[in-house]
Amino acid sequence: MSGSRLLALVVGILLILGLVIWLTGSLSQLYFGIAVNSPLLANILLVLMLALLLCAVAALFYFTLPFFRQRSERPQLPKIPEQKVEVARETLQAVQQQVAQIQDEIARQALIDRSREIEQSLSFRELHVVIFGTGSAGKTSIVNAVIGRMAGRVGATLGTTELGQVYRFQLKGLEREIQITDTPGILEVGVAGTDRENLARQMAADADLLLFVIDNDLRQSEYQALRALTDIGKRSLLVFNKTDLYPESDLDAVLNRIQQRVQTLMPPEDIVAIAAHPRSFRLENGELFQPEPEIIPLLRRMATVLRSEGEDLIADNILLQSQRLGAEARQLIDAERQRQAEKIVDRYQWVSAGVVSVTPLPFIDLIATAAINAQMVVELGRVYGCEINLERGKELAISLAKTLVSLGVVRGAIELLSIALQTNVGTFLIGRAIQGVTAAYLTRIAGRSFIEYFRRDQTWGDGGMTQVVQEQFQLNRRDEFVKAFVQDAIARIALPLKDEA
Repeated sequence: MSGSRLLALVVGILLILGLVIWLTGSLSQLYFGIAVNSPLLANILLVLMLALLLCAVAALFYFTLPFFRQRSERPQLPKIPEQKVEVARETLQAVQQQVAQIQDEIARQALIDRSREIEQSLSFRELHVVIFGTGSAGKTSIVNAVIGRMAGRVGATLGTTELGQVYRFQLKGLEREIQITDTPGILEVGVAGTDRENLARQMAADADLLLFVIDNDLRQSEYQALRALTDIGKRSLLVFNKTDLYPESDLDAVLNRIQQRVQTLMPPEDIVAIAAHPRSFRLENGELFQPEPEIIPLLRRMATVLRSEGEDLIADNILLQSQRLGAEARQLIDAERQRQAEKIVDRYQWVSAGVVSVTPLPFIDLIATAAINAQMVVELGRVYGCEINLERGKELAISLAKTLVSLGVVRGAIELLSIALQTNVGTFLIGRAIQGVTAAYLTRIAGRSFIEYFRRDQTWGDGGMTQVVQEQFQLNRRDEFVKAFVQDAIARIALPLKDEA
């Protein structure tokens, strides 16, 4: 309430109170004067005085109630929920610690920059609204209608919005500015269309509020895209555009079908029907008439959602981006560790092959090569930040070797590699080469199994060591791998044996 209105209200209340006091005093004197001669007339006057007093109180209450109501309904400054902010901060701190472990300098710096952007968003940021849908659904027309000015070409050809176009506007009743982004269309053909769709999906995943635009009954491909975004917790409105193209009876039928298809994804009030750029038509005098956009239902729903949920949406989105950044950092670290670990396994598999080839045994005895595998386990542990001594490494190596024997992996490896070697080297060399090649192969399976063990924080998972070993044996018995492995083994083991012979 303005100062002038407040002053007028105070003056009015004082005048009313003064008049009431003066009138009450005057009427009391009149009452006592009349009561001496006519008690009945005095009682009638008393009733009139009480009625007048009640009217005065009612008038006072009527004029002061709006003032107190406006004070109680005064909007507070926006504040992101503290609990979610604290969780986001803790997530970002964990991400920054993870990022420090990434060796790729470019990837590390990119993640650092993104974490700083998210951290800055914790103090203040705009509300991000992203418009998402096919290229023909009329996304740009919606932007034009929402901000009330031409923000892009209406009726442009498919794929015109190459990059996300960003515009800003203010919504009455919101302290924060709204940033609205028009994204490239989805479901376009070709490599360029796929690239634009990936960009659009990334923008949609970063939105505080998503406007998913369709212009017909929801197609399966559109439903899958909407489902994927709602599954990650993205707050969405489904905008049914171009309603001016449908007769009223058909429009109701299409809306009912859409509501049935998405009833598990969103409530009916989040499905909004509009006509952002209605068709023009000619009047009887021949003049071309362009109707105004029917955008009010969307603006009302957007305002309702952003006013009631805006701060929660920002907090949820910041937390979601922090978690996604953490997951990306973990993937990069895991990929780097796996590359290092595979190099270690590759080195030790040929060390095992060399030892067994030089001093052939009557049979493949993995227990005898446990010392080699134990050292491999120690080095793999260091890659994954796990300090394991040599004794513990030997225990793990022996345990896994026994598992290889009990599962028949040793026998299966000998049979598999014998057949592969027979087609590549002479019969004379097979007897000596098979032990070295098999030792290398089994060391590889053991090493890959230990990689999974360390990736799972030194646990074998629900299936135990047996399941992990079986999975690695199946992965490493594929034809394309065996052929490449045997060719490498021939160069490293069989040919040196041939030269020695």
